[in-house]
Parts: sequence; structure tokens; C-alpha cells
Amino acid sequence: MTADLVYLVAGASLLLAVVLPALLDRWAVSAPMVLVAVGLAIGFTPLPDGLPLDPQENRATIEHVTELVVIVALMGVGLAIDRPLELRRRASWGRWSTTWRLLGIAMPLGIAAITLLGWMMGAPLAVALLLGAALAPTDPVLASDVQVAGPQTGDHEVDESDELRFTLTSEAGLNDGLAFPFVYAAILLATHGELGLEWVGWYLVGKVVVGVVAGIVVGRVLSYVAFRSNSDSLRVAERGESLLALAALVSAYGVGEIVGGYGFLSVFVCAMTFRSAERSHDYHAAMHEVAERLERLLTLFVLLVLGIALSRGLLQALDWRGVAIGVALVFLVRPVTGLIALSPMARREKPPLDRGQRWAAAFFGVRGIGSIYYLAYAAGETDELGVDWLWSTVAFTVVLSVFVHGVLASPVMKRIGARA
Repeated sequence: MTADLVYLVAGASLLLAVVLPALLDRWAVSAPMVLVAVGLAIGFTPLPDGLPLDPQENRATIEHVTELVVIVALMGVGLAIDRPLELRRRASWGRWSTTWRLLGIAMPLGIAAITLLGWMMGAPLAVALLLGAALAPTDPVLASDVQVAGPQTGDHEVDESDELRFTLTSEAGLNDGLAFPFVYAAILLATHGELGLEWVGWYLVGKVVVGVVAGIVVGRVLSYVAFRSNSDSLRVAERGESLLALAALVSAYGVGEIVGGYGFLSVFVCAMTFRSAERSHDYHAAMHEVAERLERLLTLFVLLVLGIALSRGLLQALDWRGVAIGVALVFLVRPVTGLIALSPMARREKPPLDRGQRWAAAFFGVRGIGSIYYLAYAAGETDELGVDWLWSTVAFTVVLSVFVHGVLASPVMKRIGARA
């Protein structure tokens, strides 16, 4: 019966993926909100009795499914960003300044704040650190309402016109990989009791560099084949064979992981590198559409199952500490750290974002599928990091983010956009 139920859930997700975007267009309701609510309702019926929902018993499945969702989303995000990042031009790096601030200031401060909060509430340091690391990255999967729409193509200079959406999109694309060193820090604390120079030299720096380099190499090889190969059969861009997007994300992730880097970074960097070749070519839009459609299907499937799990005992271990941490992250920690990161460094500096946009960028730190993946990954490394309280707290925080940010995304972005 389990396989039949999985097919049923997948079919329902596919149907909703087709009809929900147009159906909800007029309302301040997001598709993730509807899917979680539908899942909750289904969970109170006898229907899911044979569905594997226990995170402890199905940790590996949860890890690999959420892993796939995230890498598909990262490929789509990397292809969607129109603003180039030229490694040898300082001015190009400067145009990504809001992204670097959120990554270099807001994310570490957020990890530290949640870790301290969890530790003060009685959680072991390794558990508290994992909670901070897992909830640190903003989600490229669930944040579609506040991200760029997709790649611009055609005979014109391609760049981002919406600074707020670019900031949130680029942050979500990069911080999934950059949160991994802190997940490893929690694992090392739980298994060895300390952090040594190995963590700084390899997990914090080495694996990041290796992941970025792997993404650049794969992206350049694939872009050369697709656009400039001497063989007509290999120049898939001319034929519009958009399934290369799937080959690219799987190849980049596989290469990045095999050589020891962070595969999430490899996928995003591969997409950015591929996009830098023939930037105005219509092929990028075709590839992005494939990634976006697959991401939507996988996301809705995961959220529907998450909703079912919520009403089937996933929140049994939730206590006041978990509620306090989730509420604090959404309403206090992320907004405050985001505002600190995006504040003008000097009085005379003209920031890329105006005051309203800074508030919006600071607030919309959507949490989601990536947080579940990190928890599942760490739980597979040591049982100490797979406790029920962590699953309940992360699930509560994700659902809170889905509903709070889902309700506010459309009205806030429309108001900010009208003023920008």
C-alpha cells in the first residue's frame, strides 16, 4: 500500500503544480501554504496510514529527496540571475555588495544567535549549533514570490533591474552551500568534542573553494559544448534541447561532491558560469523553464508530505523552546541581522537598496527544504543530532516561515516595487 500512496501523493502534487499558480494569482496566498494545509487535512484522515512519515525511520529518504529539490532549485536560481559576476573585475564584485553583506554578516550572526538561544535553553552545544546552521540559509525553493522571475534574453544588455529581488535571489543561491561548514562544525562537536584547524582549513575554506572551482569547470565545459562545439550534434543550444539543465545540475553536483567540495555551491556556480556564456541567448530561458517546472513538482510533493507528517506526530516533541526559537528567528533574528548587514557603511554612501527595500530584504529570510536536508544529513552522521526535538523545531520553523512569508510576500513586494 505504501507505493500506491506515494503515487497518489505524487499525482496530487503534479495536479496542484499545474493549477495552483494561476488559481492563486489574485490572492495573497502562496502554493506552499495551500500544500501544507492540504497535507494537514489529509493527515487527519485514514488515507496516509501506509505512508512512511517517521523522520527517524526514513531519514535517508528524506535526505536524498530534499537534496534533489535543493539542487534543482539552485540550478534554476543560477540561470535566472541576470547580473553577471566577472571574477577579474572589482567593479563587478561591488555590484553584488548586498549579497556579500547578507552572506558575510547576517548569516554568521544568525547562526550565532540561534546557537546561543538554543544553548541557553538547555540544548547541548552541538545540537544548538546544528539548529543554527540548519536554519541559517534562506531557501531558494520556497522564496519564488520574492525572487527574480527568470532570465532575460534578447538583443539587449542583460542585467538586473530589481535590486531587492536580486539580493534575495543571489543570497538564497549561495548560502545553502555556505551553511555547510557550520553543519560540519556541529557534527565534529558531537563526534569529537572540539573544532580544530581542520575545520577552518578544510571545511570552512577548502571545501568552499573546491566546490566553486568544480562548478566553474563544469559550467565552462558544458557551455562550450552547448554553444561552440565543432560538432553540430553537440551544439544542443541550437536545437533548444533544454534537458541539458538536468544533466548540468546532476553533473555539477556529482563532480563537486566527488572532488570533496560542497555540491550545492558547485551547482549554483555551474549555472552562473553557463549563463555567462552567450548571456542573451534564448536557450537560457528554455533551460530555466525545465528546472523551474521540476522544482515546482518536487517542492509541492515534499510540502504535501510535510503537511501530512505534521498531523501525524512530527510536532510531538515540540515544546516552548522550539516555538520560541522559531518565532525569534522569523520575527527578530533574521530581520535584525539583515538590517545590520544592509545598513550603509558610511553616511555619504548611497546604498543599493532604499530604506523600505532594506527592511524587506531583512525580513524575507524564508526557511524551507534546505533546513530539512541539513538536519537529515547531520542525523545520518551521528544519532545525537537526530533527536526528535530538532525535527519538531525545524518543522515548526519551516511551516511558520511558509505561512508568515507566504501571506506577506505579494503585498509587501508590490508596495516596495511600486515605490522603487
